[in-house]
Amino acid sequence: MKSILSFPNPVNEVAARSVAGMVLALALVTMFTGEPWLLLFLVYGFVARVLTGPTLSPIGLIATRFVVPLLNIPEKPVPGPPKRFAQFVGLIVSTVGAVLFIWVSPVAGKSVIGLLAAFAALESGFGFCAGCFVFRYLMKWGFIPESVCLACLLTSPVSPTKPP
Repeated sequence: MKSILSFPNPVNEVAARSVAGMVLALALVTMFTGEPWLLLFLVYGFVARVLTGPTLSPIGLIATRFVVPLLNIPEKPVPGPPKRFAQFVGLIVSTVGAVLFIWVSPVAGKSVIGLLAAFAALESGFGFCAGCFVFRYLMKWGFIPESVCLACLLTSPVSPTKPP
């Protein structure tokens, strides 16, 4: 059970960007079709990735088993904890979008899902992970202990001891 409920560390950046591309596509389809079940699938995917990485996530499995091998790009290992944090942020944003869409206003829900799509586009297209960026600053400011991600300190462009 512990092996199922674990997040990989390190994470293959190519797979992470592939997942982000599929999240972008799913978010856009959801916004244009207005299908609430797609929102629930989006939320489930984030829950699965936060808890297990790609193990129980359909999008994560497609990325790691099919997309990455087809792209034939060498693996680029990056620290896992910031990616997990980013998935958690995605879970919060997708949940808020789903709740707003279903119980408050479809326009408000679509707006939040649009924000999620924008950040997924940045990750997928440019390799900028906004959640990872925030994670680095939370470590720098002491909200996340260094013990959570020692590798992050070595690979982060934002030094924990120097201002950006």
